[in-house]
Amino acid sequence: MDIFVQLAEEKIKKALEKGELDNLPGKGKPLNLEEDANIPADLKIAYKILKNSGYLPEEVSTQQEITTTLELLEQATDEQEKYRQLQKLNLLITKINLQRKRPVYLEYNQVYFEKVINKIKVNKSK
Repeated sequence: MDIFVQLAEEKIKKALEKGELDNLPGKGKPLNLEEDANIPADLKIAYKILKNSGYLPEEVSTQQEITTTLELLEQATDEQEKYRQLQKLNLLITKINLQRKRPVYLEYNQVYFEKVINKIKVNKSK
């Protein structure tokens, strides 16, 4: 996945340098996040009802859990607590990867205990 991100970033930088992105339609205007152009007409009302009732798709709620677990992992000081949070994180990552119908290279990677502990130790020493 990293190679695709790097290629995309390089293309965007080149386009910015050339000024190709300066006069795009809608520049300076807010995005319409309520737009539901990708939703079939017969499902728009159902989606709107679900959204207004506070329902979140399972993938979105799992993503929120992943974010919360990552924050807890970063704040944990006890090694056992870090390990428990890491196990939960890997379970959630597996769950979200199974929910998605995307190519493998867009899946989240599981986190390994030693790598996370080392990163946390490095961040604390700064």
